[in-house]
Amino acid sequence: MNKQIDLNEYSNFVDQLTSLPSKDLTTMINRLDRIDGNYEAYGANGEMQQGPDINVPMFVTSAMGMCSEAGEFMEIAKKCLWQGKNLSDDVLYHLKRELGDQIFYWTMACRALRLDPNEVIEENVRKLESRYPGGKFDVHYSENRQAGDL
Repeated sequence: MNKQIDLNEYSNFVDQLTSLPSKDLTTMINRLDRIDGNYEAYGANGEMQQGPDINVPMFVTSAMGMCSEAGEFMEIAKKCLWQGKNLSDDVLYHLKRELGDQIFYWTMACRALRLDPNEVIEENVRKLESRYPGGKFDVHYSENRQAGDL
């Protein structure tokens, strides 16, 4: 039999494992400022380096938006797969709109990070071609990744 967990003890456990920027507004603002490139740091070679030039508010908005829209897409899929909802033309239209929302936030992320969307797709193709020799899905390669394959 499993030990019953006291929710107050678990709440304290969660608090101990939560980073300071997640709990303290000033620390979070300082972290966002640091991510925004308003700092200097030492690189691996010991030289002073400026942080990356990204649009932090747009970065945060795009991350939240992509996750939210993926959840909305999954909600529709869940209803079709497990609740008997028919995959009608109306449902396909709804899925299409949610995919469009995902592309909107994905494009926003590319802009926030100053990435060329075409280069992002090209890198994805290179990654997947490297992961799946021969260009076909294989469970072995899916489960056994090469070093550095994120």
